[in-house]
Amino acid sequence: MNILITGGTGFIGRALVTRLRRDAHDVAVVTRNADDARALLGTDVGIVESHPGVPVPLDELGRADAVVNLAGEPLLGGRWTADRMEILRSSRIDLTRAIVDAMAKLSDRPQVFVSASAVGYYGTTGDRVLTEDAPAGDDFLARLCVDWETEALRAEELGVRVALPRTGLVLGRGGGALQTMLPIFRAGLGGPVGSGDQYLPWIHLDDHVEMIVRTIADSRYTGAFNATGPEPVTFRSFASALGHVLDRPTILPVPSLVVRAVFGRAASTVLEGQRAMPMRATALGFRHRFATVEEALRDLLENPGIDIAPIEGQIPNSPYLSERSPSFLLETRSELARPLDEVFAFFSRAENLGLLTPPAMRFRITDAPRRVEKGSEIAYRLRVGPVPIRWRTRIDEWEKGVRFVDSQIEGPYRSWWHEHSFRAVGESTLMTDRVYYAPPLGPLGRMANSVFVAGQLREVFGYRAGVMRLRFGDEATDD
Repeated sequence: MNILITGGTGFIGRALVTRLRRDAHDVAVVTRNADDARALLGTDVGIVESHPGVPVPLDELGRADAVVNLAGEPLLGGRWTADRMEILRSSRIDLTRAIVDAMAKLSDRPQVFVSASAVGYYGTTGDRVLTEDAPAGDDFLARLCVDWETEALRAEELGVRVALPRTGLVLGRGGGALQTMLPIFRAGLGGPVGSGDQYLPWIHLDDHVEMIVRTIADSRYTGAFNATGPEPVTFRSFASALGHVLDRPTILPVPSLVVRAVFGRAASTVLEGQRAMPMRATALGFRHRFATVEEALRDLLENPGIDIAPIEGQIPNSPYLSERSPSFLLETRSELARPLDEVFAFFSRAENLGLLTPPAMRFRITDAPRRVEKGSEIAYRLRVGPVPIRWRTRIDEWEKGVRFVDSQIEGPYRSWWHEHSFRAVGESTLMTDRVYYAPPLGPLGRMANSVFVAGQLREVFGYRAGVMRLRFGDEATDD
């Protein structure tokens, strides 16, 4: 299918684009910044620039079999002043209206329009179980969702199937509310917010994306449905589960008064929950891969397949490593449910490195060859926290379809030698990464590795593993 996406560079959008490419859909993303979109999404996604007054080009809309509308300013991007609330409304409602108005001008229209909504539709409901038939609330967020959905549903009059996923708290790597909470909880300062009794209608990012993929393909998905996990939990239970996974205490509550002082009217999105259940998706046979919040958090935070240890024994026979002796070995393996040729082709393109890197690191390639081969050099810049870093690597070894090695010739490490190897296992591919590295500053670098560097690398390679699972699938997704 030809699928056009707005909001494709956001937290959910990036994951959806990656997942859709696994099924070989032709995906195009509408964006105001083509360079940033290309850096985030890689080489095999179409980039469509929007312009003032033309948020979605008519010719691109006419080519689409499906349109997915995920655009919208973050709800917690600032206090809800009158101006901010108008931005929140216009970024959702005006764009949705413009898309449907543009569809009306076409003779050949998309088959399906998936337009995001939110469980905020239901307003404040306490512990009442909410199915999709529950009435709308009457607060600001509920009215926003009602008007948002109303604009999208106008496409039904044009013969277009409309689906409205009402999203809850999406848990994933590289963005979303979880990434905001993690520093506090890792420091042992986390706990329930407000009363702690408000319900969180959470969902794992992979399940949320899979539900949208199913919605595009399955004509039974029409109207609104709750895009949430099967077991909503209270904030107190969520905080306890997060602390359990991180092995940290969760005894410091955040009073409602503090939250309201920080967020103003926007505090309602944190202090007032919805016990929303995905009844329609469940009735249509959708199965969540992550059924409990602890399963979801363990998948996102534990990274069990990433091993980092001091080097013991021999190292590879390499001129680079003989000159720059490494101290540690990072090793990880992934079995990907795609043929070797497809997997190798993806990883041998320098332009896909940005897709595999957490967005907070602001990865950008500054110089790359047209064709990657032995001796090629690739330069890029990124950030580790607030610190900007320039990095240049060289391809030291290249065996097409088997392995390649890149080594750092300019950058933060004293030694960095990264071997990527590939082996066919039936119709799947076993990919192994081995990174021989040494932090700078000698003994101080070893201390920094235990305090910071190893944890940072686990997060980076954990994010990378999550992207790989979305893009290529694994044993569980292939069942």
